[in-house]
Amino acid sequence: MHDRQVGERARGAAVVVRVLAAMSLAGAPAIAIAAAAAAEPPAVLGIPVDFILFAATLIGVALFHQHTLRVALIGLASIVAYKLLFAGFKTGTGLGALVSHLQHEWVILTNLLCLLVGFALLSDHFEKSRAPDALPRFLPEGWKGCFALLAIIFVLSSFLDNIAAALIGGAIAATVFRRKVHIGFLAAIVAASNAGGSGSVVGDTTTTMMWLDGVSPLDVLHAYVAAAAALVVFGIPAALQQQKYGPLVRDREHHAAVDWSRIAIVALILVVAIATNVTVNLRFKDLSDHFPFIGVSVWVVLLACASWRRPQWGLVPEAFKGSIFLLSLVLCASLMPVEKLPPASWQTAFGLGFVSAVFDNIPLTALALAQDGYDWGMLAYTVGFGGSMIWFGSSAGVALSNMYPEAKSVGRWLFHGWHVALAYVVGFFIMLAIMGWAPHPKDRGSVAAPPAPLAQSHAAPGAKSVLPR
Repeated sequence: MHDRQVGERARGAAVVVRVLAAMSLAGAPAIAIAAAAAAEPPAVLGIPVDFILFAATLIGVALFHQHTLRVALIGLASIVAYKLLFAGFKTGTGLGALVSHLQHEWVILTNLLCLLVGFALLSDHFEKSRAPDALPRFLPEGWKGCFALLAIIFVLSSFLDNIAAALIGGAIAATVFRRKVHIGFLAAIVAASNAGGSGSVVGDTTTTMMWLDGVSPLDVLHAYVAAAAALVVFGIPAALQQQKYGPLVRDREHHAAVDWSRIAIVALILVVAIATNVTVNLRFKDLSDHFPFIGVSVWVVLLACASWRRPQWGLVPEAFKGSIFLLSLVLCASLMPVEKLPPASWQTAFGLGFVSAVFDNIPLTALALAQDGYDWGMLAYTVGFGGSMIWFGSSAGVALSNMYPEAKSVGRWLFHGWHVALAYVVGFFIMLAIMGWAPHPKDRGSVAAPPAPLAQSHAAPGAKSVLPR
């Protein structure tokens, strides 16, 4: 059985390599002709080749879940090779331009790497604090207890990584439902973790990326208008599904002793990270592009507190591996000619949510950040929550599906988790009606545009919303 699985994985990886190689070889003559004929970057049927290679990489990630790191690295290598040979970079052509591009990107990539690995240790601190074990005591009876569990996951995700919140929720569900968890409720757990992180710069990788790239934490906060509405829309049907399928059973005799020292370490890490970001951007903004202050500050706290409560250092290799996969996709996105993308608008943001259900939301966020001019709270909601509609649309969904393998069915996820897609649409338009479309540059030093009334948003759907710096 093991040999068979190994063989299937090897064949899957070989398919990815052959597809990308075939695309490169087959397209090379056409690319060369196009490059010679025009000053514009080569395109096939009007689509820049950069985007075609990027799309092929994302499709490979979506299809080959066991080989995501390999697919991402192959895709990155293909895009870099294409840029070196044919299209060039934003700063010029050749290896010198590539080095210049990496010099421009290294701070945000290093910050993201430090935060991703550091937050994996932070999440482990929270789990070992035994606070999750104490939470079931506060759940009410009946379907309201099921809904309360989703609300707890929502709140946890606002300060923990959404993956950790989903896994904690899955572990609690396994206990209080005796592992009899409805697939619609599993979809709701993922949706709650993604919705809860959408309005917090430490709750989701996508919002952390925005924060590191200059978006103020206040500029994503209104994502909670949509997220809270979505929680009600998907939470109540999912709670009723679960109560009918497997009622909540609480262990009244179990009283976990919470390790408040680990809770204090979690709080300290979050406070220091936020304080560092605010201080650097308010007082030392000229230095913010030259050193990864935020990521380093997280690790300073982790190391300083290691003698108080030792982190689970064994988590670092796997967290590092997962981070390299995400950073590869972010670097791919940074190489895209974003000036060729549709202009930022609420319609584009809305559509990105559905794209996020199929493709990884990390590179989608990176593309939007490079393009600039979005309503960042609206974007945070769409790319964050949109991935909940299919089990592999978000990292939280993939992680929870490893805990509950029965969830790895697109058909069953869509059928039983119908309320998640409905909640996405309802939440989005409630936010649009209340907050309007308020795009502005990500740079805090720029002047934000006033919120656009809903009527104005409908009156000019095609208007370009990228504001001049």
